[in-house]
This record gives sequence, C-alpha cells and structure tokens, in this order.
Amino acid sequence: MRDDDTPSTPEARLEALESRLAYQEHWLDTLDRAVAQQERRLMQLERLNELMQNKLREQQRALQEADTTTPRPEDEVPPHY
Repeated sequence: MRDDDTPSTPEARLEALESRLAYQEHWLDTLDRAVAQQERRLMQLERLNELMQNKLREQQRALQEADTTTPRPEDEVPPHY
C-alpha cells in the first residue's frame, strides 16, 4: 500500500527528505530562540520577584519597629493621673 505523495525515485525521495530536514531545522532554530527568550524573561521576573519580596520584608520590619517605638493611645496614661 503506497501513498500517492511518496516520491518514487531515490533522487526524489532524497530531495523530499532533505526538504523535510531543512524545514525541521528551521523550526528547531525557531523553538530554540523562543526557549532562550523565555529563559531570559523568567530570570528577569525571578529577579524582580526577589527585589519585591525584599522590599516587602523591609516595609514590614519598618512597620513593626514603628509599632514598638511610638506609644499607642491606649498605652498612654490620662493627664489626670
């Protein structure tokens, strides 16, 4: 059973295989570039995430320090005491 698209001569078959190989190499290069670009973007996003986490930790620390250093109204003694 033979497919009508299959070349019959060895030269035609070789040419068809070379054409398919060139097409696959093109797509492999395209995919390789896309993966490399995604890797660069992922690294940027991971760096940004780390910076944001550090900034959030700093802000939380500053808030905690502010809570411990400034007296709260409920902790103050009323003036008539």
